[in-house]
Order: sequence, then C-alpha cells, then structure tokens
Amino acid sequence: MLLYDNEHMEHSSLGGWKEEAYRLFSEKMSDSEHKFPCIPATIGYKLNHFRYIFLSDPRKEQAPEELAYSLSAYGEQSKDIGKYTSLIVFFETPEDLTVEYQVKEYQALFWKVLSQVSARDGQPWPEHIPLDPDHNVWEYCFGNEQYFMYCATPAHKRRQSRHFPYFIFAITPRWVLTQFNKNAVAAAQIKKKIRERITEYDETGVHPDLNFYGSEDNFEWKQYFLSDDDLPAAGKCPFAHLHMKKS
Repeated sequence: MLLYDNEHMEHSSLGGWKEEAYRLFSEKMSDSEHKFPCIPATIGYKLNHFRYIFLSDPRKEQAPEELAYSLSAYGEQSKDIGKYTSLIVFFETPEDLTVEYQVKEYQALFWKVLSQVSARDGQPWPEHIPLDPDHNVWEYCFGNEQYFMYCATPAHKRRQSRHFPYFIFAITPRWVLTQFNKNAVAAAQIKKKIRERITEYDETGVHPDLNFYGSEDNFEWKQYFLSDDDLPAAGKCPFAHLHMKKS
C-alpha cells in the first residue's frame, strides 16, 4: 500500500473522499488565522515529513489489516524521512458513520482498530516497555517501534484540535518526540505555546489528561483519544487485556 507525501498528493488524481480528506487536512495544518495547536505537526507538514495512507471504513475487517501492513512499511522507512515525521491515516468515513457515531462510539472503534492491528504484529513487545498501560512509560508499540497515537473524529465539536470530518489517526514515532525534547529549554517553550494555542483553538480548556511522557503521573493511553469535554478518562485502558508477552 502506497505511502503518499505532500508532493504526491498535490499531483495525484485520487478523487472522491481521498482528495477531499487531504485537502481539508492541508487546510487545517496551514491555516494562519486559526493556527493548529501542535507546532511540531505544522512544521512536519510544511517540511513534507508526513506520510499519508487511505484505508477502508474502520468498521470493516480489512481496515486493521491495511493499517498493520502500512504501519510496518512506515516503520521501516520513518528514520529516512525527517525528524518531524508522522504517519497520517485517513479512514473512509461514510455518512452513516458520521450520523450514528458519537465520541464514545468513535473511542471504542479507535481501541478496537488498535487492538486488531496489534494482533497482527509479527514482532514481540519491546522488552523495555511495560505491558501495563497504567505504567508511566507504557505506550503503543508495533513492529518493535514505539508510537504516540492521536485520533480525531467528526463527533468532536468543542475540542476542535480533535475534530476532523473524517476518522483519522496521526502516528508519531517515539524517536521523533525524543529528539524534539533533547533541547529542553526550546521544547519547554514550544510546549507552553502549544497549550496557549489550545485555549484559543478549542472551545474548552487544555484537557486534564494531557501530560508529558515519563512523568510519574503520566498515562499515554489517556492522551491518544481525548474526550470532547474537560473530564479525565476513567477506568482501565481498553487495550489492557491485549498486553501479554508474545512468544
């Protein structure tokens, strides 16, 4: 499955929903009046460090298989792309999905897809990453790579930073974030600016689940899919039951 970059997308003739999804994403990343809060993401877009894939309706059985294949391919080449790289995953999002699904249904769908992708991982879980999602350094892994997951949906309204007309994932390798944090002073300044932008961009405040990787009170899984309100995620990670060491 082909991983597209900006240049391919701008000269492609995919048509239909794929062309529209990319156009809307491009507009969101490049909007100079309503600036998307995640500054590194806007840089990654401008530098052509993003790679894009278009997958089936996420409710269909082939969608997780398509994502597993694409994520494996991306993992093999990500370090050759650029230091702000992410994999942007657009799912076909039919009208009935946008009408019937609210935030909670999308959340369940998000974890279902991730679980099914993980079941197709041919690599063992990294030894240095805990299996318990409630550990402060746990994060999603696939193909022996660590990733931060972001999900946006059509159902998010107040939290515009998590709204998109199509169901999408943005998957960022941990090494990208580690490199970003190497300059602690600059990283701290950018993180402060990101939070300021969130308060301007969203109709609600900075979500209480947003935290920093490795902090004692950090839970990565809670940040992958944020609610549309200001309430912290409750209960256990929906992904937890899958975290068993592979033989």
